[in-house]
Amino acid sequence: MTKPISIPRRTSRQFRSASARRTEQALREAEHRYQSLFENAVEGVFQTTPDGRILLANPALARMLGYDSPAELVAKVTDIAEELYLDPSRRSEFEQRIEADGTVHAFETQLRRRDGSVIWVSENARAVRDDAGRLLYYEGTVEDVTARRNAEEALRESEERYALALRAASDGLWDWNLETGRVHYSPRWKSMLGFRDEEIGDRIDEWLTRLHPDDDERVRRELEEHLGGRSTHFESEFRIRHRDGSWRSVLSRGLAVFDPTERPLRMAGSQSDITKRKVAEERLLHDAFHDPLTGLPNRALFTDRVGRSFWRARRRDDYRFAVAILDLDRLKLINDSLGHVAGDRLILTIARRIEECLRAGDSAARVGGDEFAVLIDDLKDPSDAIRVVSRIARAIRTPLTLGGQEVYTTASIGIAYHGTHYERSEEMIRDADTAMYAAKAAGGARYQIFDAAMHERAVSRLRTESSLRRAVERSELRAHYQPLVSLADGRLAGFEALLRWQHPERGLVPPNEFIPIAEETGLILPIGRWILREACLQMTEWNRLHPAGERLTVSVNLSGCQLGEADFVGKVVRILDETGLDPSQLELEITESAIMSDTETAIERLGQLRGLGIGLAIDDFGTGYSSLSYLHRLPLSALKIDRAFVWAMSAGSRELQICHGIVTLAHDLGLTVIAEGIETAEQRERLRALRCEYGQGYLFAKPVPAEAAGSMISERIRF
Repeated sequence: MTKPISIPRRTSRQFRSASARRTEQALREAEHRYQSLFENAVEGVFQTTPDGRILLANPALARMLGYDSPAELVAKVTDIAEELYLDPSRRSEFEQRIEADGTVHAFETQLRRRDGSVIWVSENARAVRDDAGRLLYYEGTVEDVTARRNAEEALRESEERYALALRAASDGLWDWNLETGRVHYSPRWKSMLGFRDEEIGDRIDEWLTRLHPDDDERVRRELEEHLGGRSTHFESEFRIRHRDGSWRSVLSRGLAVFDPTERPLRMAGSQSDITKRKVAEERLLHDAFHDPLTGLPNRALFTDRVGRSFWRARRRDDYRFAVAILDLDRLKLINDSLGHVAGDRLILTIARRIEECLRAGDSAARVGGDEFAVLIDDLKDPSDAIRVVSRIARAIRTPLTLGGQEVYTTASIGIAYHGTHYERSEEMIRDADTAMYAAKAAGGARYQIFDAAMHERAVSRLRTESSLRRAVERSELRAHYQPLVSLADGRLAGFEALLRWQHPERGLVPPNEFIPIAEETGLILPIGRWILREACLQMTEWNRLHPAGERLTVSVNLSGCQLGEADFVGKVVRILDETGLDPSQLELEITESAIMSDTETAIERLGQLRGLGIGLAIDDFGTGYSSLSYLHRLPLSALKIDRAFVWAMSAGSRELQICHGIVTLAHDLGLTVIAEGIETAEQRERLRALRCEYGQGYLFAKPVPAEAAGSMISERIRF
C-alpha cells in the first residue's frame, strides 16, 4: 500500500510571520499609493486641529495659498481663522456645521493668500474622532473656484445691467418669426402707440401700415436690405402713427438669424420712443438758424437760401433773383429814449411788416441788430425787386405807438442783382450790404442798387482802414494847428489842433477820408488820445518858449466814442498830469449828435471835465440834432457856428438871422461864440457886428504844422 504523501505542516508561528509580512507589504503599498495621491493631488488636502492649527497639507494646498512648501505653510500659519479666512466668522460657521453633521460639503468661502490677494475656495471635510468619540482633527480637500465665482459674478452683473437698462430704456420689443409670419409685440411696444395688449395682433402689418407716408418706402427698404444680408443689422428712425392720430418718432433696431443657406429664419429687435429727443433736436436746429426775437431766419440760414437760388440759376437760363439788405434808421435813438423793450417791439413789428410785403417764394431774415435781409426770388423783370423794396419801405415808414408815444423809422436799403460775376452767395450779400451803406451815406430813407463803382469804393475803404491801423503803429499821424482869432482886435487867442495823416504813398490824406472810418472801427479811441496828448505837449512847449506871451488855448475835437468811454475823464486827467498843461488852456469840442446819442452820460462826463477847469464847446452848432432843450443843462463855455451858415451869410439872409440867433442865445447862456470858415473880410465884419467874439478860417490862416504856428506866437502876429 502506497503511503500517503506527507505534507509538512508549518507551525503557527511560521504562518503568522508570513501573514504579517504580507500585511505589512500591503500597508506599505497602500501608504505609498496614498502618499503619491497626497503629493500629486490637484486639489489641496489638509488636516487641521479644532484650535486652528494645520497638522498636514499637501503641495497643492501650499501653492494655492502662495507658500513655497507644505512645511512652510504649516510653520507660518498658526491661526487659520485669523490668518487665512477673509471673514473669520466663516471659519466658525464651518466648524459649527462639521460638528453638527460630521461632514461639510461644498463650503465656499474666501481665503487670504500669503501675498494678500484673495481667492474663492470650495471645502469638503469630515471630523475625525477617537474610539471614545473625542474630536481629534478635521481633514478634507480644498478647490480653488475663483474663476468660476468671477464668471458667475460677471454674469450676474451683466444680467442685472441688462435688466436695468431694459427697464430704464422703456423699449418695446418685437420678435418676428419669418417662417410663420407671426410677430410678437411686447406690451410696452403696444402701449408706446397708445394700445392695450389685446388691441394689437401678431402680423407685421400692425407695424408697417402705421408708418408715416414719407418714411414708409425707406423703412421697408432698410428691412429688406438686412433680411437680404446686405446690411449687418437693422437700425432706423421713423415716424409711426399713434392711436390718437399723432405721429411719434421712434428708433427701431433689429437683428436677423439665418440658416446655413443664408435664409432668414427670424428677426428680433426693440423700439424706443424718441419723440422728445427729436422735438428737442428740431428746436435746437430751429434756434441755430433763426432769430430768437422775430423768429425770422438768421444770417446763416439766409445765406444758405441765397445759395439755393444760385443752384437754381445754374439750371435755368431765365432764372433771376435779387438780395436786399435793410438797415433801420434812428433805431439807436429810439432805444436810448424809450428803452430796449420798446426797441424790441419796434424790431418785431418791422419784421411782421416786411413779411407781409413779400411775394410767394420770397424770404426775409434778420441778419443783425437793426438789419434785415430779403431774398426776392424768381424775378420776371428787375423792376419786380424795386416794387417789393418800395412796398417794404412804405410799410416801415408807417408810424406806430410805443410806450404811449408815436414813433416812426425809415430804412436804408441796398439791392444786388444776381449775375454771372457772382460765384458765392456771400459775395452777393456783401454787395447788397455795400449798396445799403451807400444809401445810408446819402441820407438814409432810400434804396441804392449796387454797381461796380460801389465795390471799388468799398475796396478802397477797406484799404484805407488797413493802412490807418498801420498809421497809428508807424507814427504817420500829424497835428496841424489853425489859429483862433479875436474878431474885435485881431489878436491870436489860441489854436485848434487838427488831425492829419501823412501817408507814405498818398501824401497828406484829408480828414474826411479817414476820420469816419476811424470812428466806425474804434480806431478813433487811440487816435483821439494821441492828438489830445500831442496838442497838450505842444501847448506846454509853447508856454516854455514864450513865458511872457499871452495865455493861449488849444482846442481838440472830441468824438462821441471817446466821450462814451467809461474812464475817459481819467484819461484826460492823466494826459494833463503827464504834459503839465494847465486845464484852463485846454478846450474840448464835441458835436451835437455826439451829445444826443447818450445825453445823460454826456452831461455827467462833460460836467466832470468842466469841473477840472477845461473849456467845452459845441462844434458845428445848428447842423445836428436839435439840442436846445438840453443846452441849458450842458456845462459849456462856447458855441461854434458852423461854416455853412458863415459862407451863406449875406444881408437879410436867413443864415444871417440864424447866426444872430446863435450869438444871442449863447450870450444869454453866458457862452462865448466862435465862427468857423471865415474866408472874407465881409464875413468877418458881419460877425463882429453880431458881437461874435472869435473866429477861424482861411481869411486868417490855414491849418499849419507846429513850427509855423510857433512862429505866429513868437512874432506876436495880428490878423
